[in-house]
Amino acid sequence: MSDSSSTATLVAILRAEIARLVPGDRLPSSRDLTGRHGVSPVTVSRAFALLAAEGAVVTRPGSGTYVAPRRTRAGIDVPDTSWQAVALAGRNLDLGDADGPSGGLPDGVIAMAGGYLHESLQPTRALGAALARAARRPNAWDRAPTAGLAPLRAIFARLAGSTVSPEDVLVTGGGQGALSMVFRAIAAPGSPILVESPTYPGALAAARAAGLRPVPVPMDDDGTRPDLLADAFAMTGARLLYCQPTFHNPTGTVLAPARRREVVDVARAAGAFLVEDDFARHLGHGGPVPRALVADDRDGTVIHLTSLTKPASPSLRIGAVIARGPVMRRLQGMRLVEDFFIARPLQEAAIELVSTPAWDRHLRALSTALRERCTALAEALAREVPDWTISRLPAGGLHLWVQLPPGAADSATADAARAYGVALNSGSRFFPSEPPSTWLRLGFAAAAGPAELAEGARRLKVAAGADR
Repeated sequence: MSDSSSTATLVAILRAEIARLVPGDRLPSSRDLTGRHGVSPVTVSRAFALLAAEGAVVTRPGSGTYVAPRRTRAGIDVPDTSWQAVALAGRNLDLGDADGPSGGLPDGVIAMAGGYLHESLQPTRALGAALARAARRPNAWDRAPTAGLAPLRAIFARLAGSTVSPEDVLVTGGGQGALSMVFRAIAAPGSPILVESPTYPGALAAARAAGLRPVPVPMDDDGTRPDLLADAFAMTGARLLYCQPTFHNPTGTVLAPARRREVVDVARAAGAFLVEDDFARHLGHGGPVPRALVADDRDGTVIHLTSLTKPASPSLRIGAVIARGPVMRRLQGMRLVEDFFIARPLQEAAIELVSTPAWDRHLRALSTALRERCTALAEALAREVPDWTISRLPAGGLHLWVQLPPGAADSATADAARAYGVALNSGSRFFPSEPPSTWLRLGFAAAAGPAELAEGARRLKVAAGADR
């Protein structure tokens, strides 16, 4: 019998014996077990080590091995995983929550947190029909190309601008995964990454998970300040900038036309990549949407990220990276290492969805609904909490960026709001370093409608009073 099978057999025997004992009971000694089961002392040592790692036993040098205390949760034995604190030491990711709660909210809580559409705003019927048609396509369940299906790559290229070709597109599993992949592909652990301040918390989480150091670049009403951006590149030697030029999360800012070319030029002069997160291109409120930075980029400075998730459904995890040159080959190589390809049925469903008139109708209806909700929430806040200052009424996106009055703490306000049945995001998590003042991000797309947003504002008035 091999050593591994002997160890597994002994572990099974000891588990059965442990089940009959109570915490604190002593197990047979190594000598007893070697004689009783005809195994070597090494096999006994390995078996005890495995059981200790599971939390089933505790070994006391010079005394023996004992049944460990049983931790229970709802009547179910829970192993002791405290040993993992030692095994994981040295890498504290501190990821937090990328963009709001991952699960559903309790009944009665009004959703002003997170970054997804309420079910009533999602094209549910069109999605179902698209998925049904996709499943009937020839070869729908075959392996997809690493870069993505050609028709879907062509769609993303056309959305980005006439200068982008399908060969510049890599289909991804949504925007967040693409963000993480791009950061890890470009910058080595320990490197600086320049980010707007404030910025999307999911980008900060992805950067820190990749071992990068986020360095803030201040913004004003026209977006990223090119002068301070150039200073940040010079001081840090960074080779990577992450920004959201269109309907910035959380502020709603649109990078001014005069600055759009200048920001790209500053990055190019520094020999750096500019990662353009274009998550909100389909979330405009009815006005013109600026041309993507990548559309005017000729030398591969801009890496463009986009996704169908935000304007459609949280579960339509389909996005794209647009890049040119060696960096695209590197990204394709990472795709092969990580997951080979994006599930073909989902890609086929995305093609079906965006190729029908129903998609255009959905985007027009969504634009109107977002504008109405944005206005409704802004008016309700002005009425109920007039000392809260809305930074701007955004022309796109899903959120209002609200400054609290002096002396108010964002975390305490968020906790008080939750106690009164409103979930929102405290502003400090959007800053890569100390925030200059106190902010909240309030979403208007995840609630059921304008009436619920008005009720949320009334609850916030009570919560704000209780917090004082």
